Amino acid sequence: MKIHKEGYTILAVTFFFLLGVCLVTWLIFPIWITRLLLLGSILLMLFLLRFFRVPSRHATPSEQTVFSPADGTIVAIEEVDENEVLNTRCIQVSVFMSVWNVHINWFPVSGVVTYFRYHPGDYLVAWHPKSSLHNERTTVVVERPDGIRVMLRQIAGAVARRIVCYAEPGNEVVQFSELGFIKFGSRVDVFLPLNTEILVSIGDKVTGNVTELAKLKS
Repeated sequence: MKIHKEGYTILAVTFFFLLGVCLVTWLIFPIWITRLLLLGSILLMLFLLRFFRVPSRHATPSEQTVFSPADGTIVAIEEVDENEVLNTRCIQVSVFMSVWNVHINWFPVSGVVTYFRYHPGDYLVAWHPKSSLHNERTTVVVERPDGIRVMLRQIAGAVARRIVCYAEPGNEVVQFSELGFIKFGSRVDVFLPLNTEILVSIGDKVTGNVTELAKLKS
């Protein structure tokens, strides 16, 4: 199993911390306490390994398809006025990631990054409607060769306290390449033109780089 680079430090620090605690416990406390602590430590390490895993996926690129940028559950599909950069009415599709999901984010389309901004903010639960505007977040716009702009918003949640985004203005990005990583529970919003054909429904479980969210129309 491959581990994502964003997990290296957390995994190493957690491992050596738990190892030290287990050794101290073994020297001081009864053996049954040490065994319980060891079991809890193993379970925690397995959880972290699962969280930071890099899944092996093979999807066929498609010019008109918008793939899911994350693993999770569709929690919103609605028309909204996007006033940060697009300044137009869009369809917003939101994917909520629980702590059990892979937390890598991917680019759902190919194009050029024309906008990037980091916004400090609150830590409301990620499925809260206001989290899209009030939580810590990043905003990225990818402009396709045909001029269609797709906006992505990584949103921190009540547990997530660190958003990593690899997008830089002017960079060309390829569908399925990594957008970033959000650590421990979060959400990704995708903003699409109004004439887009949406292929998912609220409550659907989606898989990043595999599930087709929508079809773009020229």
